[in-house]
Amino acid sequence: MTSTAVASATETPLFRIAAFRYLFSIRIASTTSNQMMAVVVGWQIYDLTNSALALGMIGLVQFAAPLLLTLVAGEMADRYDRRFIIRCCYAVQTIVMFGLLGLTLLPQPPVIAFYLLLLLNSFARTFEGPTLQSLVTTLVPGEMLSRAVAAYASSGRIAMLSGPMIGGFIYEFGAATDYLCCLILISIAATSSFMLPKPKTKVGIRGKASLRTLLAGYGFIWANPILLGVLSLDLMATFFGGLTALLPIYARDILHIDAWGFGILRSAPSIGALTMGIVLAHYPITRHAGKVMLGGVGLYGVATVMFAFSTNPILSVLCLFLVGFGDVFSQVIRHTLVQTRTPDEMRGRVSAVGSLSVNIGGQLGQFEAGVAAALLGTVGAAAFGGFAVLIIVAMWAMLFPDLRKVERPDEKVASA
Repeated sequence: MTSTAVASATETPLFRIAAFRYLFSIRIASTTSNQMMAVVVGWQIYDLTNSALALGMIGLVQFAAPLLLTLVAGEMADRYDRRFIIRCCYAVQTIVMFGLLGLTLLPQPPVIAFYLLLLLNSFARTFEGPTLQSLVTTLVPGEMLSRAVAAYASSGRIAMLSGPMIGGFIYEFGAATDYLCCLILISIAATSSFMLPKPKTKVGIRGKASLRTLLAGYGFIWANPILLGVLSLDLMATFFGGLTALLPIYARDILHIDAWGFGILRSAPSIGALTMGIVLAHYPITRHAGKVMLGGVGLYGVATVMFAFSTNPILSVLCLFLVGFGDVFSQVIRHTLVQTRTPDEMRGRVSAVGSLSVNIGGQLGQFEAGVAAALLGTVGAAAFGGFAVLIIVAMWAMLFPDLRKVERPDEKVASA
């Protein structure tokens, strides 16, 4: 392709690419639905139990599926039609939403039933994540990939921003209304998945599945110290810095802002992340990316500590804004490195390992926060997590010197 053609392609609006429009709508609709569901389920369970440990259990029950099946999901994404896999995921999520709606209509719904439905939903989300992420590269022209990755990541942040706020607001009209909206959104995602064109490249794995092919993503990452450092840092930071499980307690008992305020708290990190994502889309990191990322995670830790001790709703929202502001550096750099440094026949499995690190950190982090709150109190648990993140940043800066040396995350490296 000539330089003129490349320049023309890079200037083409992303939304003129039909495949990207469908991917974007899938990501927005599915993530918004799950974010709304998370707000409603968390509030319902806390209303039913008044227990911090019960909130922590939300993370624990959603941890099993990623732990057991993420590698299988990556293998399947590299072996079978990725479009068919995500269609199955949305069929399962539709069943879950109907189940939650039915529970809500009961006069005294059993808490265990909420956990079982969340477990089923986590199975679908486990297969959806790496599969959908792997489709981006195969459906978007290579010269537009960096823009597509940034926009795709931003779509998730938009959903994380709008979902909790919408969910918290609609909750005032009843949880059933929330779940009906979630059903509509999942239907939009499912419909868009049937509109996706056939990928330009075929899946890469041939032959029988084996333990070696299943673990190939780990081997690839282990041989790449930069990817190893990024993914392990994200895992540890999200594990200790997980405030999500504590937000219903802060909203109701510390800040006294109820369900609508809880939705704002859930949205605040995504507002910060989206703000920085827009900045990075216009002014990408071209120097000292590794150091900038470490600094961003450090900001995440400092803001978590500040939030822990805040009793002012405005200050608390600002702190959570900074949490997302710092966190986005890790997300953007991680996604970009995985997309540019991984061959297509490995991308599903490497993306699966990345999804596993995020899910393990996030879901177990909620459980850790709930247990810590039961032992140390809500404020003590949040402060402990923030200080732990700061210690981890200092350790990773020493353990992974190659990570500190990363200049441009979008620099392509030839695969072996």
